[in-house]
Amino acid sequence: MTNTAVQPPSQPTTDQPPPTTGRSPQRTPARTHTWPLLPLGTAAMLFAVGGRWDIAAAAWLFPVLLLRFSRLSRAWSGALWIWAAHLAAAVFWVQESAIGFNPVVLAGALALAALQTLPFLADRLLVTRLRPAWAALVFPAGVAAVEFLITLVSPFGTAYGSLAVTQHGDLPLLQVVSVTGPWGIGFLIAYVASTVNRLWEGATWRRGALACTAVLLGVLLAGGARLAFFPPQSTTVRIAGITPARTVTDTQKATFARVADGRGGVAGAPAAAVRPAMRAVEDDLLATTRREAAAGAKIVIWPENAVRTQEADEAAAIAAARREARRSHVYLEIGVRVYSTTPPAYGKDEALLIDPSGKVLWTYQKAHPIPGSEKYTPGDGHVPVVRTPYGRLAGVICYDADFPALMRTRADIMLVPSHDSKEYGAAHTDKAGLRAVENGYALIRQDAEGVSTAYDSTGHVLATSDYFTTGRQTMVADVPVHGVRTVYDRIGDTFAWLCLAALAALTATAIVRPRRPADR
Repeated sequence: MTNTAVQPPSQPTTDQPPPTTGRSPQRTPARTHTWPLLPLGTAAMLFAVGGRWDIAAAAWLFPVLLLRFSRLSRAWSGALWIWAAHLAAAVFWVQESAIGFNPVVLAGALALAALQTLPFLADRLLVTRLRPAWAALVFPAGVAAVEFLITLVSPFGTAYGSLAVTQHGDLPLLQVVSVTGPWGIGFLIAYVASTVNRLWEGATWRRGALACTAVLLGVLLAGGARLAFFPPQSTTVRIAGITPARTVTDTQKATFARVADGRGGVAGAPAAAVRPAMRAVEDDLLATTRREAAAGAKIVIWPENAVRTQEADEAAAIAAARREARRSHVYLEIGVRVYSTTPPAYGKDEALLIDPSGKVLWTYQKAHPIPGSEKYTPGDGHVPVVRTPYGRLAGVICYDADFPALMRTRADIMLVPSHDSKEYGAAHTDKAGLRAVENGYALIRQDAEGVSTAYDSTGHVLATSDYFTTGRQTMVADVPVHGVRTVYDRIGDTFAWLCLAALAALTATAIVRPRRPADR
């Protein structure tokens, strides 16, 4: 009888391919690789919020990192963290700008952070349902649309939430706002972030990368060509911006500090207690106006709240300015803060333009009081424009310049009397400079306690003066008297509306299109 050995079952060789299921393997990134992106992106965003510590490159970096974090996270938990990052950036902006928290600012920070999270959530939910070329547009269209919506639904305008203001020093790039408005720069920054993330995921996406590079280079080349071949070309007028001397301003502040009950107290205080300090500031402004007119200035602008007067003395203060305009033969715009005993505003904030004959050409009320800190009754928002030998002059007050729709006005020279602070003055003036490029006019922003600057229609700085670094509070610039028509001036916010429409169309396409097997 023959014994036969039992053979063990054969084992598969190591070079045999594993069985396939017809489905691509799902990639699950390690949490250790995902979570560092959140603090790094948040830290970068702190220096791209439109504040005094902005770094232009940080605005291009943080969307790349936060978008990567969003794509590697669960949709809704990731969105919650992105919201927290934007809230941290808003709080940082309030602190670095020394604005101070109040209920309106806190509510605004919470709401703006939620709005700014929407492009990340849209990208996270839609990108896997779209073809790569269309998916790359979800995030940029969302960023531009949200920036635009902020100016429509919130009282903050572009004071916070606009990436364009971080790029104010890049003049070739800045020229794109003359076509798209400020939303174009946000779109470009987000487009780069979306493209980089696609490449970061390991995709071979040469066409998309080349398309993004071509768009960005095209914008920079076109902007450089505009600066080189189409500079402002016209005769100029000498404009002097005048802020009262710090000695008289400090005395006035000390006088007001001794009066109880704030604005209402100043309005009801005995005239003998406050009038001498007010008159000293007014006399200083009148004397400096006379000096600058003798030096050749044809237009003189005082800052917001330059003249502070009780309601009973308002007419006398305006009459004195009219006499000086007539005597010096200048166009004189004065900022007036009127104190009245009527709550809750206890007065009004206005600017008057007086011609060389002493006639008042406009009396403009501030259309956008600062949320939470100014309780003036808003003006009607109609920007006054008058024709003069020095072109069409127009004027708004300070915070009004944070609203692009209001500033889209046919003018040659825009006068913006303002009043800021040491912490926020420079950043706020930089933001106003974008309005000059968007609308093709020169812009003169005379700031009481900040940085005063004159811009031409391409964003070049013609003159500047920092209230806190100079003893003489006067800025003088030779300003072109003819502006230019821009595409943005003609078509308005068409680009922003197109971004909104594109986002809606992409969303609809993603809903009806089934997900690809590899993305399930």
